[in-house]
Amino acid sequence: MVSPAKTPAAGTATPVAVEGRDFVCVGAIAGAHGIRGEVKVKPFTEDPMAVGAYGPLTTEKGRLLKLTPIRVQGGAVIARIEGVADRNAAEALRGSRLHVPRANLPATEDEDEFYHADLIGLAVVDAAGQAIGKIVAIQDFGAGDMLDVALAEGGFAYLPFTREVVPTVDLKAGKVVAVPPEGWLEEPEAEGGAE
Repeated sequence: MVSPAKTPAAGTATPVAVEGRDFVCVGAIAGAHGIRGEVKVKPFTEDPMAVGAYGPLTTEKGRLLKLTPIRVQGGAVIARIEGVADRNAAEALRGSRLHVPRANLPATEDEDEFYHADLIGLAVVDAAGQAIGKIVAIQDFGAGDMLDVALAEGGFAYLPFTREVVPTVDLKAGKVVAVPPEGWLEEPEAEGGAE
């Protein structure tokens, strides 16, 4: 794993903005665990224990944290954070989203694997090259990834992120080609029509 050559001491504030494609959110602190400063972290990494493997983590407020995962418990990772020694200090971090520089993450092993940060901001075009919109977020409501698309003509819509619906992802060209399902943008009919 690549780690930064030089980083400020853990816990210090930095002027780093963690929004955009240069940073990837790898987890979020769900709260304190116990009385000795341990925290529960909701990991967004494929391997939950890898949440602390990519160097110091940066919160959205610019605070650097050195996180050491201890074990997986339920859907969370129990971890220690350098300099956090009691429950109050751990609880103060609740809700903090944890980011790492995109450059610290390993390359994806499969051509069909992408980091969410790499997809956000890409143009969405149809097979003829006509603009559909732009990816603004990736959501997972339990049935797989959905691309949240800001439509070119206004509004937002979700596209399933499947090979059938999104056959081409071209990071170099900054776009994805989509074949939206039939009736994708049609308004659903109201039940029990007018009498």
